[in-house]
Amino acid sequence: MIKNIILDFGDVLINLDKPATAKAMVQHGFTEITSELESLFQDYEKGLIASSNFLDEVSTHFPKASKDYLKQAWNSILLDFPEHRLEFIEQLAVESQYKLILLSNTNDLHIECVKEQMGIERFNRFKNAFDLFYLSYEIGMRKPDAEIFEFVLQENKLVPNETFFVDDVKENANAAAELGIQVWNLRVGEEDITQLKSKL
Repeated sequence: MIKNIILDFGDVLINLDKPATAKAMVQHGFTEITSELESLFQDYEKGLIASSNFLDEVSTHFPKASKDYLKQAWNSILLDFPEHRLEFIEQLAVESQYKLILLSNTNDLHIECVKEQMGIERFNRFKNAFDLFYLSYEIGMRKPDAEIFEFVLQENKLVPNETFFVDDVKENANAAAELGIQVWNLRVGEEDITQLKSKL
């Protein structure tokens, strides 16, 4: 029996435009994510680098782009958080049938932008619907590394097969499944989190 539900944030709750940042950087010479950039992005997602240092580092790769432009490009991935999804999560919380946990790979700049776009009152409605709210940059770990799932399980004494994880990234879902967690690899554009109960 499922007792715990772990939800991803991007493209499960909030809509994303994943190619937007790359598109915004093409005019500044971006062609592909190099291993150096990939490593930088992952370190930033783990909170190993402060936002100001992150922007400094990115600007060494794109010297003609202003810091403001880099910040806007970085945040252009973030779209809207539909009200029907927020209400669905709030309703789940009211029913108190499951322990609700958010587990998101994200970073300081993105969260600050989300708060701005949603407004702090609406953001707090979102955050308060969860029993636990784990953001990768705050806990120093990121999906799909096994350690982040093990941390959530151990920290909260969760039984893997009583735990249901929803993520749009197959690699993340597979990593959780390997630990015995039940998973739903949500297909963006074809499925919606509001169908959750039919998947449990």
